[in-house]
Amino acid sequence: MNQSNYEFVKQNVRELLSELPEGVELVAAAKQQTPEKILAAVEAGVKIIGQNYVQEAVSAFQVIGRRVSWSFIGHLQKNKVKKAVEIFDLIETVDSVELAEEINKRCATAGKIMPVLIEVNSGREPQKFGVWPEKVEELARAIIQFPNLRLQGLMTMGPFEGDPEEARPYFKETKQLFDHLKSLNLPGAEIKILSMGMTNSYRVAIEEGANRVRIGTRIFGPRE
Repeated sequence: MNQSNYEFVKQNVRELLSELPEGVELVAAAKQQTPEKILAAVEAGVKIIGQNYVQEAVSAFQVIGRRVSWSFIGHLQKNKVKKAVEIFDLIETVDSVELAEEINKRCATAGKIMPVLIEVNSGREPQKFGVWPEKVEELARAIIQFPNLRLQGLMTMGPFEGDPEEARPYFKETKQLFDHLKSLNLPGAEIKILSMGMTNSYRVAIEEGANRVRIGTRIFGPRE
């Protein structure tokens, strides 16, 4: 990676970190980025790397290792769980009891407790992953039965592009769900992370209560 790309990434991270309100965590969404670019983000102050694909995470992890925390933010296939459990510190996209069960099983073998978030399909879009809002509490109650999982909150995507204001109702509803889950005082759960918003919508997400944002393009530039 040439020096100007390296400085571009570092500058973007510094600007973002100075702009985010206190208490809001930045996840650098590193889909299709080289380990070198990710390393530049880390050197500029990124503490959490988000990966959509286990295979990409493996190569980045070999370069960066445990200097940062690793969050899985893509759709996790059951046949990739074993490897995911080795690398990731948090899985943000649990959307079924079957997936929760598989993560629990692999964590039990590895002697690990995995923090997880429930992925909410807040737009109720059939083509997208995530559990519909009506089913969140039911899934939460199932997850807390697994001894090697720790439920820590919710994640939602919202629409990918278009006017960020259009995402506001989805973020608002997910925040209400988050507050509801918190009020249930589910045994073994620690409902504290609300992961919402990406490059085009993170400001609106923060206004609606997000305390974690997943940002890629604003850090790394458009994917080629």
